[in-house]
Amino acid sequence: MGNAVRGAVAFVPSERCQRYLVGDLREMPPDRTLDLSGRQLRRLPVAACVFHELVKLYLSDNNLSTLPAEVQGLKKLQLLALDFNCFEELPAAVCRLPQLSILYLGNNKLYSLPGELSQLKELNTLWLETNCFTVFPQVVCELPNLKTLHLGYNQIESLPTELRLLEELRSIWLAGNQLAAFPSVLLEMHFLAVIDVDRNKIRHFPGLSHLQGLKLVIYDHNPCVNPPVVGEGVRRVGRWADSPDDVPEGDGSKAAGETAAQVTEVQPEEEPSVRGQGTE
Repeated sequence: MGNAVRGAVAFVPSERCQRYLVGDLREMPPDRTLDLSGRQLRRLPVAACVFHELVKLYLSDNNLSTLPAEVQGLKKLQLLALDFNCFEELPAAVCRLPQLSILYLGNNKLYSLPGELSQLKELNTLWLETNCFTVFPQVVCELPNLKTLHLGYNQIESLPTELRLLEELRSIWLAGNQLAAFPSVLLEMHFLAVIDVDRNKIRHFPGLSHLQGLKLVIYDHNPCVNPPVVGEGVRRVGRWADSPDDVPEGDGSKAAGETAAQVTEVQPEEEPSVRGQGTE
């Protein structure tokens, strides 16, 4: 009954109805974190933008498609969660948050990103999984401090050579795309620790043993004829993962539980309040 009432109230733009959805926003939360996830919001009340000391803002699992310009006043914001909403375009105000380091945009309707995103020089974690990208968003290559990139479950067919400029990038998650070949640019990124190309269309894997920083490669659910050859101590998740590199036989696929455990071990960064695809 509560959700039904919230759903009806969400269509009413009056300030009183908005207070019903978000509560009384008069005082700065003591931990400088504001969580308005799952409130069925169709617009963010401007009252939420007056806390200029705010560090974390969670707006996951709503019905938002825009944000008020006043959001850009949150100059100390470091984490913004906009996943599981209805955004078709990234609001311009997001690109004017100079201290933003973690941005969750998964499970929206995005098909491109604005060039202004390059202004987020402190951004180190970017979630873009389960959107509508058919082309890799080129502006991502202009984020010099990016360490973790989630682009799984889109329709991307290739990666740009400019990706190699991201010398801080340590993990890239590309499961569920349309890669027909292993992206050659990744072979030049010796500092990568995690490569996830699960659920693509890759038939042949090149050797990866020269990637000295590599700790985990996930390549399951590809129509591959060989496993990627990796260096000593590197974890493989996929067909023939436990077989010698020169003897690909048997199925050898790893359980999903092992995949999740290994991913957690190599990627400790904070996750959004509502998770997307389970393998990521």
